Amino acid sequence: MAPSPKSPFANLPTAPVAPKKPVSDTRHGITRSDDYAWLRADNWQAMFKDPSILDPEIRKHLEAENSYMEAALGDTEELQKTLFSEMRGRIKEDDSSVPTKDGPYAYGSLFVTGGEQPHYFRTPRDGGDKQTLFDGDKEAAGKDYFRLAGMDHSTDHSHGIWGYDDKGSEYFTLRIRNLETGVDLDDVIENTAGDGVWAPDGKSFFYTLQDENHRPSKVFHHIVGEPQSSDRLVFEETDPGFFMGVGGSLLDDFIYIDIHDHETSEYRLIPTSDLTAEPKLVAEREEGIEYSMTEGGDVFYIMTNDGDAKDFKIVEAPISAPGKENWKPVVPHEPGRLIISHMAYARHLIWLQRKDGLPQIVIRDRRTGEEHAIAFDEEAYSLGLSGAAEYDSDMIRFSYSSMTTPTQLYDYDMVTRERVLLKTQEVPSGHNPDDYVTRRVMARAHDGELVPVSLLYKKGTPLDGSSPCLLYGYGAYGITIPASFSTNALSLADRGIVYAIAHIRGGKDKGFAWYENGKMENKQNTFKDFIAAADHLVATGFTSYDRIIAEGGSAGGMLMGAVANMAPEKFAGIIAAVPFVDVLNTMLDDTLPLTPPEWPEWGNPIESEEEYRWIAAYSPYDNVTAQAYPPILAISGLTDPRVTYWEPTKWVAKLREHTSGTAPILLKTNMAAGHGGKSGRFQRLEEIAFEYAFAIKVAGKM
Repeated sequence: MAPSPKSPFANLPTAPVAPKKPVSDTRHGITRSDDYAWLRADNWQAMFKDPSILDPEIRKHLEAENSYMEAALGDTEELQKTLFSEMRGRIKEDDSSVPTKDGPYAYGSLFVTGGEQPHYFRTPRDGGDKQTLFDGDKEAAGKDYFRLAGMDHSTDHSHGIWGYDDKGSEYFTLRIRNLETGVDLDDVIENTAGDGVWAPDGKSFFYTLQDENHRPSKVFHHIVGEPQSSDRLVFEETDPGFFMGVGGSLLDDFIYIDIHDHETSEYRLIPTSDLTAEPKLVAEREEGIEYSMTEGGDVFYIMTNDGDAKDFKIVEAPISAPGKENWKPVVPHEPGRLIISHMAYARHLIWLQRKDGLPQIVIRDRRTGEEHAIAFDEEAYSLGLSGAAEYDSDMIRFSYSSMTTPTQLYDYDMVTRERVLLKTQEVPSGHNPDDYVTRRVMARAHDGELVPVSLLYKKGTPLDGSSPCLLYGYGAYGITIPASFSTNALSLADRGIVYAIAHIRGGKDKGFAWYENGKMENKQNTFKDFIAAADHLVATGFTSYDRIIAEGGSAGGMLMGAVANMAPEKFAGIIAAVPFVDVLNTMLDDTLPLTPPEWPEWGNPIESEEEYRWIAAYSPYDNVTAQAYPPILAISGLTDPRVTYWEPTKWVAKLREHTSGTAPILLKTNMAAGHGGKSGRFQRLEEIAFEYAFAIKVAGKM
């Protein structure tokens, strides 16, 4: 095995030191002091909409942190350019989607060479000249940040709703475009969640409005041509712990109002035959009971975990009486077989499920009840199910990829079972899957559970402990990180770095129980699973502790903060993107964006001392101690409403104060971006190249 890499950081300037201004807080008889609470701007809500009003002292500190970060990573500038060039070279710049048929047209999207933003187009149903509906590059011109929320065309194909956010604050503005002329109407709908659902007549639509705490709490009905101030309030959710979404059925018979938190849901329906009707409740919310609906002509198909169906089942109910008392089983609950989503068409019911850690698409003939699954061969892979835009269809669309296989898009005939390859992701600079290896290994956790770890590396990479490894993890909200193809990860594999994804508890990788055992009082399983994954990779020769760079973002950034406190000696470096690290303070403040809806995931420390103690035991910011931390790179967005900029800023200040080592603790704040970083497709590559350059430098592979 090669000797340990030497510290790549030398001759750095003095790091910024944040002033201490202690603020005390007492809950449940427990008093804590926060030296860096002042980094939260008092006017944060207004600042998200107008970043220029940020407190000058805070701005000065963030700029000083950015300068220090640039000094520490200045020698990676050429590497960043090289990585960016590699990543960009793997993207087909003038790529176009395969259009989806809907009525007289087929709709799709494309990028132009050099363009950052998508363009939307349509063609005649069976092919012909493209009609450009929307030019994202034109709309984004001159803006530091521009994120599209997509375009939804009306049922009569005459108009489209498009939404944009030009600050990174995730307050979206909706506009209406005449699809024949390409001209936007005068209607401007502000502070929305980005979604709009047309009524069938194309003369009005429904949307959700976000409140000052960034919560979609109201559904409005907008009449085209009228001012937003005259929009009718359709429904308001008064519980601050719940979000709302609005959608429509494939048959255009219903508008769905979806009310939910992370573990409980409730639906209300508006028949499109009477747009002024009071939304009709389907099944009253019950804590811990989730359900989602799709229309199947004379019935609704409902996916739910009701009745101890932990891994979900599918039931049906009459369109006229969809209440729970009329739910009849269709697809029974099967422990260990997690149903993820479902769709219904005129003659078929389909669902996406995960069994033995791998996804499957299952199709049922609604008349005969016969079922079949679409089969795949690789050891680890990812599926995407897009279905069809039309109800009366026997053809659906899905995508397939693995960590070595580029994405393949198929049309699938549910009757003949024939699959037609429509498109294979093109890698212009070249890609030979046979040059790489994908593996799935199992790491034994502290309690005996087996944690799946997906691996990608180049053939010939030494597996004797000498190879660096980027180990990625998330582990929250039941989100499963797929073992899918990533052109970006090839830049690591080509440099002899093993790319690994730890499918830790908190996700649903091994069913609902995998999620349940990584939340609330079980949250520490998430962190221990990640450490177990690192241990296994070391024990089996894939890497060594002094060569593992850990990476995670958002709730995965919390994971990074926790493992930094628990096992700093097991990681050569840590990348924490928009990290949710000030968990206790955030969960104690119900005025912050999204806090009440987060309580079912983490606990409510305001009401419960027990839950306070759960969070206090792992909250990364609260558990920083005097020990040697590895090099850490934290990344945040100034206008991020999900993980507010002050969380990583405070965390970095406290880490730097307490570390007994000499490794740098770095903070990069995107002063013109939010939770997702920069918005353009190539701008995003610049950020990935920056993160990878840090990892490569720490790994000693520059």
